[in-house]
Amino acid sequence: MAKKYHEDHFSPRVADLMSALTLIFLFISVVYMLQVNKEKERIEMIAKDFKNTKYEIYTDLNEEFKDDLKKWNAYIDKDTLSITFKEPDVFFDVGSSNINQKFKDILDDFFPRYVEILFTKYNNEIEEIRIEGHTSSEWNKNDDGLQAYFKNMTLSQERSKSVLEYCMLLNKMKPYREFLISKATANGLSYSHRIIEDGKENFSKSRRVEFKIKTTAEAHINDILEAGGFNETN
Repeated sequence: MAKKYHEDHFSPRVADLMSALTLIFLFISVVYMLQVNKEKERIEMIAKDFKNTKYEIYTDLNEEFKDDLKKWNAYIDKDTLSITFKEPDVFFDVGSSNINQKFKDILDDFFPRYVEILFTKYNNEIEEIRIEGHTSSEWNKNDDGLQAYFKNMTLSQERSKSVLEYCMLLNKMKPYREFLISKATANGLSYSHRIIEDGKENFSKSRRVEFKIKTTAEAHINDILEAGGFNETN
C-alpha cells in the first residue's frame, strides 16, 4: 500500500516536469523560428536591393554610353556591371603598360562621365570600382606555363594601375578624388579569367580591360554567404 502511494505521488511530479520541459522546448523552437524568419526577410531584402540597384546602374550606364560603345570597341555586361574594353593590345604599346593616345582619348571621354553617374546617383551604394586587367594565356613559347602566368600577371597589373593612375589624374577628376581613393582599385588578373568558347580559349576576347562595380548590397550578400547565413535559413 505504501509502495502504491509512493508511485502515485511520484507520477504527477514526473508529468509536471515533462510538461515544463515540453513548454521550454516549444518556447525555444518558437524563438528560433522567429529569428530564422527575421534573418530570411533581411536576406531577401538585401537581395532585392542588390537586384534593383544593379538594374538601375546598368540602365543609367547603358543610356549614357550606348552611342559610344561600338566606336570604343566596348560593351556593358548587365550581370556584372562591367564595362569591357576589348583588345587592350590596341590601347597599349606592345608588351608594355604605356597607354597610347587612342586609349587616352577614350578614357578622357569615358571616365569623367562614368564617375559622375556613380558619384552623383550611387555614392552610398558603391562598395568598389575595380579596374581589371586581363590577358590571354599567350606568351613567349620559350616560357613554361607558370612563367607565362606570372609575366602576364605583372603586365596586367601594371596596365590596370596605369589606367587608374591616368584616370585619377585627369583635371576633371579633382572633385571626385577622395571618392575614388576610397572606392577605386587596380587589379591584374593575368589569364585567370580567360574567355572560353566551345571549349577553347578565345585569345582576342580574353585580352581586355574592365571597369567593374561592386555594390554594398553585393558585399553584404557575400558576407552572409561567408558566415553561412543562407545555411541557417534553409
